[in-house]
Amino acid sequence: MNEPTRAHKTTGKPGTTAAARAQFPVLPQARHWLLLGALLCAAVVALGFTVQLLPGDTTAELNVDQDLSQHHIAVLTAVAMAINLLFGPVAGLGLIAVIAVTVLVVRRDLARAVAFGVVACSGWVASEAFKLIVARQRPNPSLLFDPLAPETGSNSFPSGHVSFAVALAFALYFLARRTRWSRLVAVAGAVMAVTVAWSRLYVGVHYPTDVVASFLAASAAVVLLAGLWNRYAPRLFDHLPAALTTPSSRR
Repeated sequence: MNEPTRAHKTTGKPGTTAAARAQFPVLPQARHWLLLGALLCAAVVALGFTVQLLPGDTTAELNVDQDLSQHHIAVLTAVAMAINLLFGPVAGLGLIAVIAVTVLVVRRDLARAVAFGVVACSGWVASEAFKLIVARQRPNPSLLFDPLAPETGSNSFPSGHVSFAVALAFALYFLARRTRWSRLVAVAGAVMAVTVAWSRLYVGVHYPTDVVASFLAASAAVVLLAGLWNRYAPRLFDHLPAALTTPSSRR
């Protein structure tokens, strides 16, 4: 992604300085972000309808889940079940809130805290939208050798856990970029997302194409959100008191 270099202009409101506005967090943005986001969304929908129309693919994918289900190991099971809880909606939202509040308290930077929160949540929002469109049934737990967290319903495609992990990885990298930790955070985020993807297959609640689509869905959400944030967020924050939007000088 390319980062816009144009600084946000001050509005001339009392208490608002150009220096403070220049520090407004600009998210990395693709050159043709709207087109790229639309193409990624189209790819997710196309993949979802394809697997729905080809039952043979679902059978082959279920064999992957079954193979993992027949080779569960205590340590890996503990890891997978911990991920199932940590990246679920309740714990996930709590994690986002803790990090966002930490940014707000330590950095005194409301805009950066909000940016982190909306980017991290965007994966879930995208996954829920595509779940409604595709409506793919989850793997039947009764067909698995050892279902660890039996779930049913038409919300298999894509995985919300994986979509959240991918979006969270982006959000953490956006916080760490231009620091000495940026590369480490990027690698750790990628490993985290892949590990969560593996765990959803290991637990037996998603098909392989579900987790693949999650990477596309979350990326689409982040690409579109970055473009919208850079275009509209500065104007919205202009209406807030300068005391709330001026970052702390501490680093």
